[in-house]
Amino acid sequence: MSPREMERPARTFLNWYRRADYTAYAFNTRPVARNPCQKPFLYYLSSSSLDKSNRTTVTRYNRYKESRSPICRWKLADPSALVDEVVVYKKPDPSLWDRAPRRNCCRVLQSLKVGKKTMAVEVGVCREDEITEAL
Repeated sequence: MSPREMERPARTFLNWYRRADYTAYAFNTRPVARNPCQKPFLYYLSSSSLDKSNRTTVTRYNRYKESRSPICRWKLADPSALVDEVVVYKKPDPSLWDRAPRRNCCRVLQSLKVGKKTMAVEVGVCREDEITEAL
């Protein structure tokens, strides 16, 4: 999925007024897939801390496990069995609002907890040759 497509939030919310539909919002949304095997996995914030020595925020997210998951026939490894926790590392960037576009890039790090289903992600200023927008 391209960054431009990801910028549009998925319709994972309802309008306060029952008569209004998704076009009532002042921003553009993308539809959620109807196929239950294409539903996004839900991760909830479990903890947040500041590593003062590295000046980095560390946030941890745990996957919500549904009691009844659909049976999906994947042509690759089952993604629901791969990642139970996501750890995000981010250094504060006071000059972010002075740059355009105001995007950061994500880098998947090698997870230190071998055997545990953890994905580590570093968020920061985009480096040379990192994609920041769709062509």
